[in-house]
Amino acid sequence: MSVTAGSRPDGTRRPAAAEAPGAAVAATAPAKESEPRRSVALRKVPLRVRWRRDRALILMTSPVIALLLLFNYVPLLGNVVAFQEYDPYLSSNGVTAILHSPWVGLEQFSRMLDDPLFWSATKNTVVLFVLQLVLFFPVPIVLALVINSVIRPRVRAVAQAIMYLPHFFSWVLVVTVFQQILGGAGIIAQTLEKHGWSGFDLMTDADLFKYLVTAQAVWKDAGWGIIVFLAALSAVSTDLYEAAAMDGAGRWRRMWHITLPALRPVIALLLVLRVGDALSVGFEQFLLQRYAVGAGASEVLDTYVWNVGIQNGDFSYAAAVGLAKGVIGVCLVLGANKFAHLLGEQGVYKK
Repeated sequence: MSVTAGSRPDGTRRPAAAEAPGAAVAATAPAKESEPRRSVALRKVPLRVRWRRDRALILMTSPVIALLLLFNYVPLLGNVVAFQEYDPYLSSNGVTAILHSPWVGLEQFSRMLDDPLFWSATKNTVVLFVLQLVLFFPVPIVLALVINSVIRPRVRAVAQAIMYLPHFFSWVLVVTVFQQILGGAGIIAQTLEKHGWSGFDLMTDADLFKYLVTAQAVWKDAGWGIIVFLAALSAVSTDLYEAAAMDGAGRWRRMWHITLPALRPVIALLLVLRVGDALSVGFEQFLLQRYAVGAGASEVLDTYVWNVGIQNGDFSYAAAVGLAKGVIGVCLVLGANKFAHLLGEQGVYKK
């Protein structure tokens, strides 16, 4: 008796899977290899073809790239004066003055480490950063959750517009508004004096200055963070909330298990950027209020560099302080991004 392929000796038919034990693997093997082959094919596209294909996009982005190179990367070459005793009066040309200025090595950095005013400005900067990270960073998240819980779209749009409006105000206007409200001649102080209470002037209180500038930053920039978090919340499927509600989850459980996990990647990204900007807590905001509370309370690294470099003309020392500040900022970004990777988030860039 002859036995045909695909049949048992008793004449019954084998199942389809038993006919070819490696058929499924063989069928899926080319699919797994298709992605590497496709990436190799893309890498082999000639430059001329890619230029013709992406010509419009390249031309659109070229002005931005040119401005970025001109105003962000070319000035980095001027950091060489941090290792010199730079004298701008050696020549009418700044580049020639740099070439003829004497080299002093790390003398400016050694002077920086021995300067008590530098450490005082660093202390104020770190204290203000920690305070703003604790008090300012969670505010946009909370407000975004509150606005997202509003049912009526018109009320939500009006609230978002009102909170976002101060972002367009200059620091001069922001400080003026707070002066008219919390200053010695402000509305609150005058109202208290009319009713027999002693007035106050928060704008000149050095002990409360760090809380004052934090409140100004919250009022001015919280609206920008609200838009970012609301955009992340808009990508969450409503089916998740409906399924959770059908399973008996209340509002707080839905927020804890659905809303906050959806915001976690955005929170991690903004936190990394915030930590990288830790030593740049502000310039114009502190400079405008410097003479009201004194340099001891308002001097931060940005204003310190301005005072030393622009007002006193010590360009090399100011460049050394600015260069050290930039290097520390880069290290903070890399460290915070590594911490985000450990938490399972992407951060600024992938692993």
